[in-house]
Amino acid sequence: MSNNQKELNDYLREFVSFNKMITPTIIKIIFWIGVAVSIFIGLSSIVSGMAAQFGGGFQVFFGLIILVVGPLTSRVYCELLIVIFKMHESLNNIDNKLSSDSQQEITEE
Repeated sequence: MSNNQKELNDYLREFVSFNKMITPTIIKIIFWIGVAVSIFIGLSSIVSGMAAQFGGGFQVFFGLIILVVGPLTSRVYCELLIVIFKMHESLNNIDNKLSSDSQQEITEE
């Protein structure tokens, strides 16, 4: 078996057993989509507020708030999701370390 095939088998084994997480990458994509949507909504609110004959000032103000708060909210939400996966990663590292230490103890006996 070649080295590349072994790496692919290891990757697939980790993927199928849920040891390898793909969701953090998806969360980063969701963050950028959230930023783009916030900017689009904020700018369209500003433009429609400027085009309004009466009461457009509130829409412009609301659009500015969306431009600032929208990406920030998206970032905080995505960071909270990433923290969950970082904890999973850390727990797997601890588990691997403990299992390797226990294997060493068994071999030494």
